[in-house]
Amino acid sequence: MATYCAKHRVVRAASAVALALTTIGYGAGAPAEAAAQPPPAATSPADGTPSVVPSVGTFTPASGQLWTPSRVSADGGTEVVIDASSPGLADEGKLLAQELGLGYGGSAAPEAGDIRLALSPAGQGASPGGQGAPESYKIVVDENGVTVTGADEAGVFYGTRTVKQAVRTTGSLAAGTIEDAPSKPQRGLNLDIARKYFTPGWIEDRLREMADLKLNQLGLHVSDDQGLGIETKQRKYRGMLPDKYLTQVQLADIVKLATSLHISVVPEFDSPGHLGALLKLFPGFQLKDAYGSPVQGAIDISNEKAGALVDGLVEEFLPLFPGSAWHLGGDEYQALVRRNPEKAFPDLAAAAIEQYGAAAKIKDLATGWLNARAKTVTAAGKQPKAWNDGFYAGTLVQADPAIEVEYWTGKEIGARPPEEYLDAGRKVVNLNDAYLYYVLGQPNDFTYPTGQAIYEQWTPSVLRGTAEVENAAQDQDRILGGRLAVWGDLAKAQTEQQVAAGIGMPLAALAQKVWSGAQPSQAWSDFQALVSRASPGSPSPSGPVSGASTAP
Repeated sequence: MATYCAKHRVVRAASAVALALTTIGYGAGAPAEAAAQPPPAATSPADGTPSVVPSVGTFTPASGQLWTPSRVSADGGTEVVIDASSPGLADEGKLLAQELGLGYGGSAAPEAGDIRLALSPAGQGASPGGQGAPESYKIVVDENGVTVTGADEAGVFYGTRTVKQAVRTTGSLAAGTIEDAPSKPQRGLNLDIARKYFTPGWIEDRLREMADLKLNQLGLHVSDDQGLGIETKQRKYRGMLPDKYLTQVQLADIVKLATSLHISVVPEFDSPGHLGALLKLFPGFQLKDAYGSPVQGAIDISNEKAGALVDGLVEEFLPLFPGSAWHLGGDEYQALVRRNPEKAFPDLAAAAIEQYGAAAKIKDLATGWLNARAKTVTAAGKQPKAWNDGFYAGTLVQADPAIEVEYWTGKEIGARPPEEYLDAGRKVVNLNDAYLYYVLGQPNDFTYPTGQAIYEQWTPSVLRGTAEVENAAQDQDRILGGRLAVWGDLAKAQTEQQVAAGIGMPLAALAQKVWSGAQPSQAWSDFQALVSRASPGSPSPSGPVSGASTAP
């Protein structure tokens, strides 16, 4: 595997949450996991547990009739109403009504058979995640209809996703109580928009699919050697823009939709490596080795003005991303993939000694750079993240303990096992390149991931390779979740439609594993059939149900 850009050249199709796999063709090399024909209508288990993806935490059956929505007619029909004490749920109510073709009654008193949405009273959250757990919800189905309550607005929203999918797959809900909450707080998809242009509509479709799978995080790899994926208004940086990119207006629309679907958009502005596009404009900042040869993509971190050059771009974009997290990159800095960095880069070595003392190394200088970039984003209220190979062992300078580790590989020179981060008390997010990397064109021995491998073999505790970390049970609170990552190494290898088709099953499998927290009891073939049945492109057993939703 090539050392340089090994990560950002891996792409494992995993995003079409939904599941419209039978209606879109596969790209070259993508696994053919979709059924050739839509499977027969799904049936709920004998106890009435709803057939949804991801599966629900607990279902307690009760005596009573199946609930089936009745379509709006002159004589009335099922309506979605919100509790008068929870006016903030109007968007969730309108969206569900639109998707299911039902009426929306606002805060009117519910009638028998209606769907009622409400925030839970304090202390009455769903039990699987603890009382009042974030994103938890409860659904009660009885003679009055369906009542969805949540610990917060996100919880209510996820309850509506369960109702929507149940109607999609079987047309009904059994009488009883569903209690559900996510196992992991970070669940999502990464898109490389720096090297491959995805249209705004395509990204918005992925957001809707993600929402139905109860995924809550969209990572955007915004900058790389090839360019900047989002418009900059600053003249000095505009040369970084490729032929196609997202305008700031288009980004605002994407962020608005994501927010309405309870998805946080997390940008990654990578440094001190992967800065080739910036360095083409400012070649005086490019790192050079002992022979005076420029190093691709690497900025000279000994240059006292280099940090300000990068921060000037970051600070423009900070207001455009209202989410709480920010990815600093930190990976594959070429000075530190050499066997003897101090010999190869004597100027960096001298700068490290000058700044941190006689025993300091270049990795101390790089750690100081990471901390300085973290300070820039934490000042704006953002949670900093960085790739695992941006953290170095045996340094005098310690990386800011607040920086979350995004663990993707153990193949780099000097790579540290994930246990080291967990034992040090760091929070870790799983982007294991053995399962979760969808690298376009499959360079550097990467292969497109399959939903079956994720479903049957991967868990959030499988951070490196194919084995769970040691002491996985005690580290669960520090393993925050996982994301499927699409990388544009060979951007033209697949169209965006092929990417959507290729990542559908892997993304659904990931959603199951990061939400439920337990090894699935359902066989892969049954799960695959359920995913296909839940697709917006599949016929609904209860009649015409709106497929792709629109922003509330």
